[in-house]
Amino acid sequence: MVRSFRIGQIVPSSNTTMETEVPAMLLAHQAQFPEHRFTFHSSRMRMKTVKKEELAAMDAESDRCALELSDARVDVLGYACLVAIMAMGPGYHRTSQQRLQLRTADNGATAPVITSAGALVDALKVMGAQRVALVAPYMRPLTELVVNYIREEGIEVSDWRALEIPDNLDVGRHDPFRLPDIVRGMNTRDVDAIVLSACVQMPSLAAVPMVEAITGKPVVTAAIATTYAILKQLQLRPVVPGAGALLSGAYA
Repeated sequence: MVRSFRIGQIVPSSNTTMETEVPAMLLAHQAQFPEHRFTFHSSRMRMKTVKKEELAAMDAESDRCALELSDARVDVLGYACLVAIMAMGPGYHRTSQQRLQLRTADNGATAPVITSAGALVDALKVMGAQRVALVAPYMRPLTELVVNYIREEGIEVSDWRALEIPDNLDVGRHDPFRLPDIVRGMNTRDVDAIVLSACVQMPSLAAVPMVEAITGKPVVTAAIATTYAILKQLQLRPVVPGAGALLSGAYA
């Protein structure tokens, strides 16, 4: 029996990656499980420059976006901006998820809400990762907020790189095939996993198998973690070929 699912995403207005990588993974899942069908629906929050003040203003628009997507009766709603959540302070993904789900309930269309920030934290715990290395496109102060957020969740970040790309469109233009060389310059020997992109806007999916092969470590990204969370929330098997260890079936 064919089952159809509507995937809602709240995305920054300048995001050009989340609506490509997540659908690509879910359609690859659909190719493995043709009885599962997906459609994709987005609502946007204004954001051009990745800085704390603009992120906070953008986050305030997420309530409107949740309401709009609940009008479409989506089956799951994903807040697709990791740094906007993590810049609001430790544990904020739980507050955001609860608040946005209430907005959908108030509209008579209760939908489970996940955030890319919460999905990444949860994915690392599912993988049993106690120590990670991390790559992020943000300026150094924002990257430090992300690193500290993850540490507050009980996961040590032993090495990290801030690529310091301030413009969000430029983040989306970053060549994913530069990531393997960036990781080669990091200390990954003692880590349990590598967060190849702690940002849903920085393309990374194509480089994941390469970095896993180079390092011998499981590799996850914010987009991969979000896809895993979506599939689990829909009670579907979290398997996507070519999308790294988390979606290999090992953590199904």
